[in-house]
Amino acid sequence: MRTKYGAWCVAAAMAVMPLATAWAQEAAGPSNFDRAMQDEGSWYASWGYSRQQYAPSDIHVTQPDVNSDFVVHKARASDFPSSPQDTVSSLFNLDFTNPQENIRIGKFLNPEKTFAVELSIDHSKYNVDKGQSARVTGTVKGVSYDQDVVLNSQNFDYNLHNGLNHIMVNAVWLRHLRGPEKQPGDLQLISRVGAGLLVPHADNTIFGDANVVGPKNTNVCCFSSSDWWQINGWTAGVEVGLRYRIYKTMYLELTAKGAYGVLRGVPVYKGTADQTIWMSEQVLSTGFLF
Repeated sequence: MRTKYGAWCVAAAMAVMPLATAWAQEAAGPSNFDRAMQDEGSWYASWGYSRQQYAPSDIHVTQPDVNSDFVVHKARASDFPSSPQDTVSSLFNLDFTNPQENIRIGKFLNPEKTFAVELSIDHSKYNVDKGQSARVTGTVKGVSYDQDVVLNSQNFDYNLHNGLNHIMVNAVWLRHLRGPEKQPGDLQLISRVGAGLLVPHADNTIFGDANVVGPKNTNVCCFSSSDWWQINGWTAGVEVGLRYRIYKTMYLELTAKGAYGVLRGVPVYKGTADQTIWMSEQVLSTGFLF
């Protein structure tokens, strides 16, 4: 438990570092900083849709009450793209847990509006691919295992489907590339670096035993074993792409992101699962300056 909470503390410290760096580098002159706080268009917010790809991952499952302690080696996993109709429906219904959505809310810290600090939420989804063959080693319900197993809906149906949520604090830099600056047609290079917490919802069945979590509208978040979403680790990542201003206060943004996550204590039936995840992601967003 000490290790788990220690990792969260490290993640929190990493998340604050970009803000501290920003303050030191960009706010050295109080008058410039004050002007950045008061300028029109110093805030921005965006909503986006994304796709994710995951590297194979070892998943360590521990279930003391059923005498299971085993590793599923190099499990492959995929995201869960929604249809365009689902995406449009979720927007109108304010349902931000249906498709794979991305939210960014940021504040510029210099009058040139080239540096910002932002909060980002990547509502990604992670589902172990059914039908694949993976090596399982360890003990399963008291039986020694060291063999290839075809993963299916009964023996290993493992999903972070609602979802694998990355909640991060980012430092953001923008650089003008072409077109009229701060006007329609302005094309900018955008880059981000940040860190934060992983807050997944676990949905899984391990060798016939389903994990049962309380209803979402009753136990929402984040520290009880019966909560719908739980803080189960930390994440860090970098992102780079292009931002194109359509109107003076509206832009489109296309970025590619790489993230590394450490998951600890993901709920399974009478136990927990641990793993590390490498994720690549592509995000298309629409945003507004205000």
